[in-house]
Amino acid sequence: MGFGVSYVLHLVLLFSTIFVPAWSQDGDVMQKLKTSIKSSRNLDWSDSDYCKWENVTCNEARVTRIQLQSRNLTGFLPKELVQLTALTDFYCNDNNLYGDFPNMPNSLQNLYIDKNKFTSMPSDFFDNMSSLLLVSMGNNNFTQWKIPSSLKNCLALKTFSANNASFVGEIPEIFGEENFPSLVTLQLSYNSLEGNLPNSLAGTSIENLWVNGQKSTNKLNGTLSVIQKMTSLKVLWVNVNSFTGPIPDLSNLTQLEDVCFRDNRLTGVVPSTLTSLPSLRVVNLTNNQLQGSPPKFQDSVKVDNDLSGTNSFCTAVAGQPCSPLVNALLSVVEPLGYPYILAESWKGNGPCGDNTWKGVICSGSNISTIDFRKLGFSGSISSSFASLSSVTKLLLSNNNLTGTIPEELTNMPALKEIDVSNNLLYGQIPKFREDVVVNAAGNPDIGHDKPSSPPTPSPGGKDKKKFSVGAIVGVVIGVVCLLGLGVLVFVMCRRRYNKRYGKVQTPNAIVVHPRHSGDGNAVKISVAAAGGSLAGGVGGTSGFSQSSSVQNVEAGNMVISIQVLREVTNNFSEKNILGKGGFGTVYKGELDDGTKIAVKRMQSDMVGDKGLNEFKSEIAVLTKVRHRHLVALLGYCLEDNEKLLVYEYMPQGTLSQHLFDWKDDGLKPLEWKRRLSIALDVARGVEYLHGLAQQIFIHRDLKPSNILLGDDMRAKVSDFGLVRLAPEGQASFETRLAGTFGYLAPEYAVTGRVTTKVDVYSYGVILMEIITGRRAIDNSQPDENIHLVTWFRRMQLNKDSFEKIIDPAMDIDEEGLESFRTIAGLASHCCAREPHQRPDMGHMVNVLAPLVEIWKPSEPDAEDMYGIDLDMSLPQALSKWQNMEGRSTTLDVSYSSSMIPSCENTQSSIPPRSPGFADSFTSADAR
Repeated sequence: MGFGVSYVLHLVLLFSTIFVPAWSQDGDVMQKLKTSIKSSRNLDWSDSDYCKWENVTCNEARVTRIQLQSRNLTGFLPKELVQLTALTDFYCNDNNLYGDFPNMPNSLQNLYIDKNKFTSMPSDFFDNMSSLLLVSMGNNNFTQWKIPSSLKNCLALKTFSANNASFVGEIPEIFGEENFPSLVTLQLSYNSLEGNLPNSLAGTSIENLWVNGQKSTNKLNGTLSVIQKMTSLKVLWVNVNSFTGPIPDLSNLTQLEDVCFRDNRLTGVVPSTLTSLPSLRVVNLTNNQLQGSPPKFQDSVKVDNDLSGTNSFCTAVAGQPCSPLVNALLSVVEPLGYPYILAESWKGNGPCGDNTWKGVICSGSNISTIDFRKLGFSGSISSSFASLSSVTKLLLSNNNLTGTIPEELTNMPALKEIDVSNNLLYGQIPKFREDVVVNAAGNPDIGHDKPSSPPTPSPGGKDKKKFSVGAIVGVVIGVVCLLGLGVLVFVMCRRRYNKRYGKVQTPNAIVVHPRHSGDGNAVKISVAAAGGSLAGGVGGTSGFSQSSSVQNVEAGNMVISIQVLREVTNNFSEKNILGKGGFGTVYKGELDDGTKIAVKRMQSDMVGDKGLNEFKSEIAVLTKVRHRHLVALLGYCLEDNEKLLVYEYMPQGTLSQHLFDWKDDGLKPLEWKRRLSIALDVARGVEYLHGLAQQIFIHRDLKPSNILLGDDMRAKVSDFGLVRLAPEGQASFETRLAGTFGYLAPEYAVTGRVTTKVDVYSYGVILMEIITGRRAIDNSQPDENIHLVTWFRRMQLNKDSFEKIIDPAMDIDEEGLESFRTIAGLASHCCAREPHQRPDMGHMVNVLAPLVEIWKPSEPDAEDMYGIDLDMSLPQALSKWQNMEGRSTTLDVSYSSSMIPSCENTQSSIPPRSPGFADSFTSADAR
């Protein structure tokens, strides 16, 4: 008995030495956490027992869960958190916590730290986190870092969400089935990743893959072939990258519901395995160079696939087949991987009409020559060349073609010459007719049954070592002679051409009537049709210096003579004036075919350096970016002292007219639904400038007078004279102050530093003007109400006065009032004082798009179906401001300021939440 009592007492003493320090340790850590963070909301941590603190859960005095999400917390997290060895769930997302994020205990299962200001993660954070199930860590101020390979130690991981987490480099080959047998969600959007999708993704259990919107120059690239082996996929967002090649066979992805391919460099025919997927309900193909017949999806599928010019489809009618000739040419280039260089020019339903197809030369209505020389093609020679019965020359030399020469080519009835020299072909040369000239030199394995894996040829197709000194000298002499001859011919032709036409013009798109040409012959002036593709060949422009506010102007093929512009504007008649501004006067013009244009003529006192820089800037921007909601530049004139820009004509004028001057101009006030649609159009255009083009452009002068409306009342952003190109790798940069008072972001007005958030601020002011019908600066108002942003926020704070901010010219019903409150909150959010508190333009698109969708007609326009509808294969004195502005306030609306994937859909792909977890993600975040 004595032994038993002694044994029990020993056990009690032993357990006390184990557990009492653990309880005490958790208490010490929680006290450190309490002192390191601050809250402007009432977080009740006053009790002496930390297990009774608000949003803290314990099990037998051990802290197991801490939920601090969306509490407006500031401060930092103590490194002692790693000592909470029973902690399984830690949520601190959607706050303003900063500094280095600390290590966490190995017991952790769910970690939400997104939407804070953390600057780094420990390099060994994931080393021993074998219990980790879910990580959500995006939208922080992390310094650039690579996806840690130690993540593969988290074998139980189901969700890894790291959107906008400052990742750089390639996606490592760690996300395979071996390392992550349970991984369901992988979200890496809006980082700076580049390179190919890793092969390890094949065969994984991943259902939701987001890699869209990479910010790096090269973005993610390569083909999407690995996707066809990801058979568990339900949601796939790869948009806004640089992926190339065709959409792969998706027949095994039987669960795929939502796929976004938009804004890449995809080519080829849309496979039937995509259109026939029974599970598919949302698809976005816009702004690639997809070819063939426009795909016809089931009626239940929401499609964003603008058929009017964002791809290279042969027709604008979904499901309508291409001509046999187009189908034959597409079959020819299929083994070459549908090269992008061909896809961007192969437009229309045949190469022998008005279109010029690269590599295809016609004689009348028949193809006479296929010229694919020196285009860097790889792949094999297609036997489908044999179906091109009118081809006389087949020129495929100096590429990297492999395989054999197809026997079927000997049956081409009109063939006179075939040149496959300097490739990597092998096998026997088929027996062609005696009158066919065959050149197969420079293929090391021609005549051999198998390739011998020769060294990579030089660009000329031959081994550099085989060049003798004499050969090199001969080549140099030959090149010099050719250059001399070319210069002589050019000078003679130029003199002859100038004598006939006065100025050299490069043929391009719009045919001018003979009376415009001066000699009775119709000529083509370099004007790309609105919404069409600007010609790919560009050159320097006479009269431009080497420096430019954006970069050197590269639009030599868009020059229009002053004679033509005088003719079409009736010698710049006052009757043709559309408007006047600081730059000059805008005139309406009309070509003989009825095409209306707008000609902006720089006033004479603007021809100094500043005016010329703005002139060059506008050309430089608009020749590099095209989008449905950016006004298209058709051409320009730079002759003598004249500087003119030619745009597509926008017949309904400016948004400013329709908001503020509608009575004077005899117009009807804009309805709320129309205003929402215009706001969405503008957001899409600016979103494209900020991140969907190949580079980041900042407008710096967004305002209603720079938003133009077409006959359909769809909006386009204009006036790009103040646009700045963000230097590569820089989030902000300093430039001279420019823009319009009332729309200037406060940090820009004070420091001159520009980010995309200065445009976001201006856009927020525009939203306020759309809502209220009041100008950004209204001097007719009392002093305290002159500044719209200040007045707007003050009215928002007063719930009784809230509806007074609505433009009295509008009739708002209950349904509209709900969306009105959302947009009012969005406007205030855009005008937050601190740039990092403002959302990105992609977020605006995602908030606005569903609201506009509500009022779409029962039979929507095929060009404006669901989602982004892009059109392209291209940022007051502060004392007064601070005195007037007051504290930043927004309405409590259901969206957040996170950087979010910008494919719009209704499915939330956000990780599962633990019980009682207040949403840090919202439906808007999931789009």
